[in-house]
Amino acid sequence: MRDSIRYSEAFKLQVVREIESGRHASCFAAAAAYGIRGLSTVNRWVRHYGKSHLLGKVVRVETTAERNELKRLKAQVRELQAALSDAHLDLRLEKAYLAISCERAGDGDVVAFKKKHAGKLSTGPTGRPSA
Repeated sequence: MRDSIRYSEAFKLQVVREIESGRHASCFAAAAAYGIRGLSTVNRWVRHYGKSHLLGKVVRVETTAERNELKRLKAQVRELQAALSDAHLDLRLEKAYLAISCERAGDGDVVAFKKKHAGKLSTGPTGRPSA
């Protein structure tokens, strides 16, 4: 069984001050420098005696406008994803329709059909091919 080591309050405060000042990059580095064996001992000291923001916590400050903007942007992303999936469905339908048109026209090859009927496939409201 290991002997428990007791550290003085002054020593604990010194280690915490050195971490806060940047002398040690982390609690682990401070523990290694002083030969402190406990894995969470120095973390506990920092939480108790020091500034807990040095423990790797992330604090996010948002205004109401920023939260509303985030909600709006997420809704816009959902709308754009839905529009993209609709566009993909439309494209698949158009490709299938083109293949059927090629079969009915007697052309088995879609590329040959496109070359043959290049300007005649799409007509505008006047009946002329649209460019």
